Amino acid sequence: MTNPGAGEAFAPIADYGFLSDTETTALVAPSGNIEWMCLPRMDSPSVFGSLLDRDAGYFRVGPAGIEVPAARRYIPGTMVLETTWWTPGGWLVVLDALLMGPWHHEDQRSHTHRRTPTDYDADHVLLRVIRCENGQAQVRLDCMPIFDYGRKSAKWEHTGVGYHEAVAKGNGIDLRLTSDLNIGFEGSLATARTLLKEGESRFVALSWSEHRPPQSCDEAQERLTWTVHHWQHWLDRGRFPDHPWRAHLQRSALTLKGLTYAPTGAVAAAATTSLPEAPGGDRNWDYRYTWIRDSTMALWAFYTLGFDWEANDFFHFITDVAEAAGGHLQIMYGIDGRAELEESTLDHLHGYDGARPVRIGNGAYVQQQHDVWGAIIGSIYLYVRKRDRLDDRLWTIIVKQVEAALEHWRFPDRGMWEVRGEPQHFTSSKLFCWLAAHRGSQLAQIRGDHERAERWQRAADEIHADILENAVDERGVFVQYYGTKSLDASVLLIPMLGFLPPDDKRVRETVFAIADELTQDDLVLRYRATETDDGFDSEEGTFTICSFWLVSSLVLIGELERAKAMCEKLLSYASPLQLYAEEIDAHSGRHLGNFPQAFTHLALINAVMHVIRAEEELREVPRI
Repeated sequence: MTNPGAGEAFAPIADYGFLSDTETTALVAPSGNIEWMCLPRMDSPSVFGSLLDRDAGYFRVGPAGIEVPAARRYIPGTMVLETTWWTPGGWLVVLDALLMGPWHHEDQRSHTHRRTPTDYDADHVLLRVIRCENGQAQVRLDCMPIFDYGRKSAKWEHTGVGYHEAVAKGNGIDLRLTSDLNIGFEGSLATARTLLKEGESRFVALSWSEHRPPQSCDEAQERLTWTVHHWQHWLDRGRFPDHPWRAHLQRSALTLKGLTYAPTGAVAAAATTSLPEAPGGDRNWDYRYTWIRDSTMALWAFYTLGFDWEANDFFHFITDVAEAAGGHLQIMYGIDGRAELEESTLDHLHGYDGARPVRIGNGAYVQQQHDVWGAIIGSIYLYVRKRDRLDDRLWTIIVKQVEAALEHWRFPDRGMWEVRGEPQHFTSSKLFCWLAAHRGSQLAQIRGDHERAERWQRAADEIHADILENAVDERGVFVQYYGTKSLDASVLLIPMLGFLPPDDKRVRETVFAIADELTQDDLVLRYRATETDDGFDSEEGTFTICSFWLVSSLVLIGELERAKAMCEKLLSYASPLQLYAEEIDAHSGRHLGNFPQAFTHLALINAVMHVIRAEEELREVPRI
């Protein structure tokens, strides 16, 4: 194949396939290249990084001389990617998967797992199986890992007998390449080629732990089948409505599971860093961390679809970090729970399609964002409501977080969009402080602490009144922050969080104002970049989560037909594999930002379920 060097075009973000074993993730370009993979976990330094620089490592298996596949899909109900290739002499199918296996830690406890052990575990093996369906075709393997974000080239050595196994070491990782192809080396490139005839199959396995990779094609097929069945059995645990949009719900559920770091239960915001929010722009962030604000929506989505175990694991991760933080909860944490996420730039990397700088770490972790307390109290409320039990550990967390919200709510902050301009009295931040006090009061009632329940509800009422007095303009529309006339899509959360009833005139006017004034081709901007001091001069695409929030809000205010039309349009923007990045360019439909984006898929589940339930309620109303 052609080496994906500096001059080769980058694939559109939406065209990447997403693989996961719930510890490691990988992105597969349409060409068959693994162009993003970090080891040993999803927030580690990259081993294959050509997504961010064409010379930062790649791993391709496919037909020689053919770059564009005939078709790509996931095996239904799985995270196993199937790519079909036409060649002048025949047809090939390549199956890619990060293997899952049975629980590995029977004789020795895991050093990373903090959640309850399951029946399954990551195998730490990337498997690629090639099958010739008819005719014959030349197949080529090219594996060029470059460790530490493209800074250290690999040095391959053969191991064992013959040419079927090779090892490259770097950055504390031992990569083992195992195949029934004959592997040779060209510098730091491990390569192989063969003529595959009808009915023949070959396998290539890349492994990085003590777990044994497949040793034969038959064993590779068996372990691939185990992985297929694992994902299908996992999806079977869910509750999905019999509806034309069910496939979108299922793919979103699988994507969220794929972004979950199983040892701790944390859900990463995305699998990538520094995919740009505008073509060639500088709004490039590292999203391989978990945001506290995602927790309430994540729990709602998991519980709604019947995945209580995943919801509970994420909940316990959140409460672990909250307990460790006391009253000083950060807005985000590492997927292992670490607090320090120091931001730096990788100036040696070209960036996706020239978008620089490439960042690792995220400096926003030190920002003051007042939504964090409401997010965690909302999560605890969802968890406790399913059990009607509130133990001492949770109560201690609740008291500290509610009191922190009441201590800080009067002060400005950076807002939920993490602006790097001047702090403001953001409406959404006040809203979440109200949520902390209001839900805290309800939890205090469950606890039987009536004094706190009354005091916290009085505080909630004070915040409520303050928002209504200062965050509504002369039109009766909620604005971005106190004293401005600018709109912000985050205020769509007002009816979703129960701050005001959906039939309140201010809610309706706000929803309509955002739908009419804060959109491009019906897709919602989070705010007008020209009106918001976010620390950047560049524009950005529409925020897909905000578009799905608008769908949910339209349903709530009774505009079901408009909501359905918008939801259909949004679903039509899904990638060919039904995945979403953070943003969409409204004019081209191009996906922008890190990929796949957990928050977008969470909002999709929320919006689709709102539409489906509203339709069901209409059908239940008897006709006169």
